Amino acid sequence: FYISSKDVYGSKYDGMIITGAPVEQLPFEDVDYWDEICRLMDYAKKNVYCSLYICWGAMAALYHFYGIEKHVVKEKYSGIYYNKLIRPKDPLLRGFDDFFPVPTSRFTRIESEDIMQNPDLELLANSPVTGMTLAKSKDCRSVFMMGHLEYDTDTLAKEYSRDKKKGLAVRVPENYFTDDDP
Repeated sequence: FYISSKDVYGSKYDGMIITGAPVEQLPFEDVDYWDEICRLMDYAKKNVYCSLYICWGAMAALYHFYGIEKHVVKEKYSGIYYNKLIRPKDPLLRGFDDFFPVPTSRFTRIESEDIMQNPDLELLANSPVTGMTLAKSKDCRSVFMMGHLEYDTDTLAKEYSRDKKKGLAVRVPENYFTDDDP
């Protein structure tokens, strides 16, 4: 269930999810709704018990609150990438294997070192290929997820097909199709 952002203000919430958008290659300040999303994130910091920021939402929050820059990569990360738990005893990761697969689809990354160097953040999981996967604020009120654990089984296939139809030079998603055959 969705409500407009103007209807959010004035209430307190147990949780909020701020997801991604296909604007990750733009500088944050060039995104048409940058001021509005910053206002919403500032409101959430004071009025939401815990916020989950996914993909571009995570990049935006890490930049807005901590000054952490995103890094554009040469080729889009698309596929299933294995990630390593950094803090296996963290309650958010209870039940996770030491290495776990995460669907990923993006042109940017957050460097794990940037998270580890910030005293207000904890790196929870990362990938040697795609960088930071999961992090949280030390007060546990913000969680940042760069992968797409929420994706359905066919989401990467649909994105691949969409990008091919647009004429984009995209690779077959890694570790996804049997024998890499779409």
